Amino acid sequence: MVKVKKWIKSRIKKPEAEYDEAKREFEMAMGKPFISIKVEIPKGFEDLRAQFLNLEKDKDFLMEVEDLVKKWLVYEKRGVKRIS
Repeated sequence: MVKVKKWIKSRIKKPEAEYDEAKREFEMAMGKPFISIKVEIPKGFEDLRAQFLNLEKDKDFLMEVEDLVKKWLVYEKRGVKRIS
């Protein structure tokens, strides 16, 4: 949060990377925490590139990922080992 205050008070232009870091820190402090992950297209699915790229905006896919995160966190909370 200190970085955010420094960034707001500063009149000097900051590089984009510093801005993005400060913005993320601010969002984490003021709103709900979130994560951003990089997912590469699986091997053998290169011919489905367009469909893969559309998953980023697919509401059903995002709901499935959210459900997976919930299950994962419940397992972590209960100390249950997941089967790989």
